Amino acid sequence: MSVRNALLGLLAQRARHGYELHSAFEAVAGGHELWDLKPAQIYSTLGRLEDGGLIIPERIAQDGGPEKRIYAITPAGQHEFVQWLQTPMESQHQRDEFFLKLMLSIATSIVDPANVIAIQRASLYRELHLLTRRRSAADPASALAAILWIERSAMHIEADLRWLAMIEARLDEIQRQPLPTAAPRPRGRPPQRS
Repeated sequence: MSVRNALLGLLAQRARHGYELHSAFEAVAGGHELWDLKPAQIYSTLGRLEDGGLIIPERIAQDGGPEKRIYAITPAGQHEFVQWLQTPMESQHQRDEFFLKLMLSIATSIVDPANVIAIQRASLYRELHLLTRRRSAADPASALAAILWIERSAMHIEADLRWLAMIEARLDEIQRQPLPTAAPRPRGRPPQRS
């Protein structure tokens, strides 16, 4: 999971307490607008990491206020973090609500699929315009994570716009294709697996 591994990475930089980890996570994730991580999740994750032997409490700091446990990463935690960094991530596009809308507009003919595409395209252009404004307003000296996230998001939107253009160009052909149907299932109980 990314929060768990992000905390390991932040502790690989240097030992920190929970509040510092929360601030560092927000900075590296591009702000709470992009990834809202609650302090309670930080502390529960720290507990699990400690139970798993991936971090240890190094010391307790007081600084005139309440005690703060300072955590450090263990060699096992360092190993897990490195393994995570070197493992590719699967694409997150498996459940796309727009794709479902498009397929159902083709299947039902209740709403013209071209209209569904036009509505989505207009929404994507609005979103792209907002991202472009946010990118222009971002300070490169202090908002690297936010800028990289905005650029990534903009590229995804541009890819979606190209895909919509391709579907729209082929819409007549697509509407003549047979619709996907479910394979017939035998009645009764499924066979027992051994």
